[in-house]
Amino acid sequence: MRNGLGGGKRVSATTADGDWQDTDIAQAEAAMAALNQPALFLIRAGDGLLDQALMARGYRIVDPVVAYAAPLASLPQPPDNMTTFPHWPPMAIAADLWAEGGIGAARLAVMDRVQGPKTTILARAQDRAAGAAFVAIHDNIAMLHALEVTPSQRRQGSAHNILRAAAGWAQANGADTLSLVVTVANDPARRLYASLRMQAVGQYHYRQK
Repeated sequence: MRNGLGGGKRVSATTADGDWQDTDIAQAEAAMAALNQPALFLIRAGDGLLDQALMARGYRIVDPVVAYAAPLASLPQPPDNMTTFPHWPPMAIAADLWAEGGIGAARLAVMDRVQGPKTTILARAQDRAAGAAFVAIHDNIAMLHALEVTPSQRRQGSAHNILRAAAGWAQANGADTLSLVVTVANDPARRLYASLRMQAVGQYHYRQK
């Protein structure tokens, strides 16, 4: 059980750790309801029986996700330092860019609670702020979250620059791998990650009533 405080599915979903029984599902549902959270479970590899049990209870699949990763040594060098700006805490313009994409105060609060090395990457294109992402390191793995490029600035290389800057920052802060997750349906993003030779390393999805 997780109290996500409105910070999104990943920090709110219930997961199965170890053995479980049907009664555990009902208990989890009650606990989520007590937190005013939707009934939401994260289904990972090895959770096939739970997936079937939730489907039988009327849960639908939501947001199938693919995880990508690459060794930092295999990724391109960071871009020109006038195109990306790693910084923490996030500048107001980064928060504004995230808000345009539906990433609000609750998600930023999750970022703020993260322990360990972390940064915001702000990208610029055509002399204006173009995009932002959040990166945090745990166990030598840098995880990139909340990659958002403003619609008017897309197809200008900003997302590519953000990933390169994230890799450079991560390497400078002791990581050896860059990873991220993306919805299966986000074909443009998946093409970008494949172009950087990032490999699909796992999948998961949610079940929600």
